[in-house]
Amino acid sequence: MDECGWRTVADVLNHLPRRYEDRRRFERFPADPGEAAVTLHVIVDDVRTLRFGSKRRIFEATLVPGESGGMPGQQITARWFNLPFMSKVIAVDQQLIVHGKVKLVGKRLVIDHPETEVIVSGSELEADPVSRSVHLRRIVPVYPLSNGLQQRPLREFIFEMLSRIDPEDTSFPDRVPADAWTEDAENVVERKPAVELYRAAHFPPDMEAMDAARRVLALGDLFLHQVHVVDRKRHHRALDGKRHAGRGVLLKTFADALPFALTGAQTRAVREIRNDLKSDQPMNRLLQGDVGSGKTAVAMAAAMLVVEDGWQVAVMAPTQILAEQHFLNFRKVMEPLGIRISLRTGAGIQHSHDDEEDAQIVIGTHALLFDNDELLRRDSLGLVIVDEQHKFGVAQRARLKEAGETTSVPDVLVMTATPIPRTLQMTVYGDLDVSIIDELPAGRGKIITGIRVAPKVSEVTAFLKEQLELGRQAYFVYPLVEESESSDAKAATTAHVEWAKRLSKYEVGLLTGRMSGEEKDAVMTRFRRGEIDLLVSTTVIEVGVDVSNASVMVVHDANRFGLAQLHQLRGRIGRGEHKSYCVLLLDKKHRESAGKLAILAETRDGFRIAEEDLRQRGPGDALGTAQSGLPDLPASTRAYLGDTRLLVAARGMAEALFDADPDLGNPAHVNIREELIRQGDPLGSRFAHIG
Repeated sequence: MDECGWRTVADVLNHLPRRYEDRRRFERFPADPGEAAVTLHVIVDDVRTLRFGSKRRIFEATLVPGESGGMPGQQITARWFNLPFMSKVIAVDQQLIVHGKVKLVGKRLVIDHPETEVIVSGSELEADPVSRSVHLRRIVPVYPLSNGLQQRPLREFIFEMLSRIDPEDTSFPDRVPADAWTEDAENVVERKPAVELYRAAHFPPDMEAMDAARRVLALGDLFLHQVHVVDRKRHHRALDGKRHAGRGVLLKTFADALPFALTGAQTRAVREIRNDLKSDQPMNRLLQGDVGSGKTAVAMAAAMLVVEDGWQVAVMAPTQILAEQHFLNFRKVMEPLGIRISLRTGAGIQHSHDDEEDAQIVIGTHALLFDNDELLRRDSLGLVIVDEQHKFGVAQRARLKEAGETTSVPDVLVMTATPIPRTLQMTVYGDLDVSIIDELPAGRGKIITGIRVAPKVSEVTAFLKEQLELGRQAYFVYPLVEESESSDAKAATTAHVEWAKRLSKYEVGLLTGRMSGEEKDAVMTRFRRGEIDLLVSTTVIEVGVDVSNASVMVVHDANRFGLAQLHQLRGRIGRGEHKSYCVLLLDKKHRESAGKLAILAETRDGFRIAEEDLRQRGPGDALGTAQSGLPDLPASTRAYLGDTRLLVAARGMAEALFDADPDLGNPAHVNIREELIRQGDPLGSRFAHIG
């Protein structure tokens, strides 16, 4: 089992089923197509292979009711495209379990590429106790497969393994040590021996027992993750830091010069950050705010305090476009105050001052992580600001912090405009203190959001012309850069040509992630100046782009985006005083997605939208790529990341563990020490010396 990374019994048992089939009672043989997948017991009545040209083949099996029951003459055709080996797997008179969605093709009911399991003949089945007890007449686990694994042998192997484990065997440890359990955790789940939990998770007597067992096992995974998080947080707080806060004279000058008053939420965030900067303990804080809530102003205020105290500030953004925009915004506000600012990107270096002088604020992209001696002063770097933290990995953030001097670490402020539900906030940013800006500045224009299914091109064109005639600017976002044979989604490059023809009176620009940094910068500069009226783009404009005159956002194939991402895109408009419009377009094939997108028309509350996004898509997709910092948890546990009570219990258990045993020296905690070391936790080596 080395191919699967399994070296212990626990490794195998932690390979939990991805779903279950209730083979105590099979679903009735369907007479009509349906949206939901069905699990059927069938008999193969006929097979054939169809050939189309020299390469294309379709293997078909005609299926009739087995134990599923049905009317005389009923049948379904199972089809496999370009899988010739299926003719050696499926044969007439076999009994099968098939799982898939039934659709109507011509006059036939068809299941394409069903999940299939071959069952031995009836007489053999009755004579084979393993097949009788493992594969039928029970709730049967269906496992994720890889590396050549097959469903039936794996199921039998795990069944046999579980049957041989003695529930009283202390060499098979519980996932959570006995002394780590808290009263709160025991109020959330029912404690049971590990063997009993695994038996219920793999071969449950009923679905209620399965869910209860998997919940406890998920708590074990979440507990171990929170051990990592709590360890990191406590370790950071124990590091040597320095005070990085001036008296506030420069901050007051900055606040008085702003053309607007800070909101109550911004003022609260500045106060929390200032208290951290005044402390000798290193700041490690997340500034979380909805799109347009004014996080940049709060970051500027923090920078003012640090610069006034004689320290340097580094600001890192995920894209060159956003880094350049920060440079323009910081320069506009701070240059009149005599503060020196430099921009460092892959395209080179820009200064707001004589380049022989040291920059007090250095802004850049990932380029700040490399060859940065010429701009960053390692002996006086006091604050690191990381914008759109979810776009960076944890290791990248750590590397930028290491740019400070070795005797103390800089304060760190990470920002995100992606509202994060509390559970994911505890998981992804559990080692950070959190400030939330939950109030929008006054003077922002109203945004009207509409969902349109297959509107006429002439109607969309007329709407755009109407807005452009008023002097406004617009974004038109497409999911792809170029057309693809594997997708019917519209592409930005093709659409740019089409819209340039339809709106020939206006300037239509194109912006994609494949353009060079110089090309992107040139396009955005023209758009900011009003020289481009309609910007056809991909999601490269999702984060940070701020053009107050842009009041229209049209998103093509909106079903291909998550709710949080659409909310981010919508945040590019409504940044000025004009009424703004966000139009989400769907084609007829995806009209059902209108219901999923409806919350965007109901509210601009990013936290409500994020919660719904989490509910609809799950934590992995809701946050995006692994770069987001989502922990490396098994899929079976990720499903519980939206369970607030479970995660709070796991956090409490981890805190209690370190309160009682800060160095994990207790012999009962050997497995936790080994886990920290095995998983490559940067702090895990602290425990390597313990017996």
